[in-house]
Amino acid sequence: MSDIVAAAEVATVAMRDVFPETPLLRNDYLSDRYGADIWLKREDLTPVRSYKLRGAFNAMRKLGGGRVACASAGNHAQGVAWMCRHLGVDGVIFMPVTTPGQKVDKTRLFGGDRVEIRLVGDFFDDTLKAAQTWCTEAGATFLSPFDDADVIEGQASVAVEMCAQMGDLPDMVVLPVGGGGLSAGMLSYLRARGTVPEMRFVEPMGGASLAAALAAGKPVTLDRLDTFVDGAAVARIGARPFDILRQVPPQHVLRVPENRVCITIQELLNTEGIVLEPAGALSVDALRDLGPEIAGRRVVCVTTGGNFDFERLPDVKERAMRYAGTKKYFVLRMPQRPGALRDFLEILGPDDDIARFEYLKKSTRNFGTVLIGIETASPDAFAVLEDKMQARGFAWRDLTEDPMLGELVI
Repeated sequence: MSDIVAAAEVATVAMRDVFPETPLLRNDYLSDRYGADIWLKREDLTPVRSYKLRGAFNAMRKLGGGRVACASAGNHAQGVAWMCRHLGVDGVIFMPVTTPGQKVDKTRLFGGDRVEIRLVGDFFDDTLKAAQTWCTEAGATFLSPFDDADVIEGQASVAVEMCAQMGDLPDMVVLPVGGGGLSAGMLSYLRARGTVPEMRFVEPMGGASLAAALAAGKPVTLDRLDTFVDGAAVARIGARPFDILRQVPPQHVLRVPENRVCITIQELLNTEGIVLEPAGALSVDALRDLGPEIAGRRVVCVTTGGNFDFERLPDVKERAMRYAGTKKYFVLRMPQRPGALRDFLEILGPDDDIARFEYLKKSTRNFGTVLIGIETASPDAFAVLEDKMQARGFAWRDLTEDPMLGELVI
């Protein structure tokens, strides 16, 4: 038995003194939809609603005392805080000043009197630098969220549990990739056991750091980062995880659109009552791209987190509708004359609903500008609407897919 197998299995047994294993559940809805045998490894059901406490536990149990610190605005902070309280370790959690109050309060709740929270910097890089500087000065241990051998070993416990629960290996495992700790841990354990199922690694389109590293042959820093899928949007994959992942075939790395993930979040919430954060839904969303590849096969999707702030639900709905093509935004040039608005309203279809309307009247001009958002039942309705606008002589511009203008006015 290899070292990683023995170490991961020992860590998994030790975890049972602190928190129970997460369930591996067959999902009938997804199985019927994709004509496959779909199982969900529910990491969203840990005590902190993410897998992050596994790596934190394994790293902290090996320290043998002393203070710890981390820099995080999300699941890693909560995992470290929870472990500090349950292992009796003092910790300092550095979080950006811009971190939502709900996340700060939850981290404080998990850590209790064992954790001090320090809000430092508007950007994560500033927060990270402050945490590492403090560790050097205070003689504390910095806990990386993914670029650490003990953390990777701890995350491998997901694979240990999966194998024991299933009794046999699935045909395929689908899991998200952020910094790479979870994927490196699971892959290294499965490799060491001697049999590896097919693996698919899923990244958000705007944070595909593994795909970039595989293309370059080494970790690289992305020029731009879309942080919507905040649990997996990492600008640079960890060096240690990449050493394990560097042999992954590039075609096995899937990149999914952020707005499409929102459709999956809504579907699982509405049909199954499963609450997933964007990163937690990545593996399930990727099933759309796998299609015939998974038909009739047993597939495990790792749902990595359920720390969803319901204040984000309107944004999720908005993004889902825009991806589905059932909501658009237009800037409309409207004549400044009586009856012009009525003329426009008459061309709307029976399922067209005005969700936003802003009109700026300018007394010195013959035309005014309207920002209008329209929701409809089918994407085809917009082709009809646009033909009618053109026939009536309305000048318009579609802002829906313009990221710069959309960010400013939508």
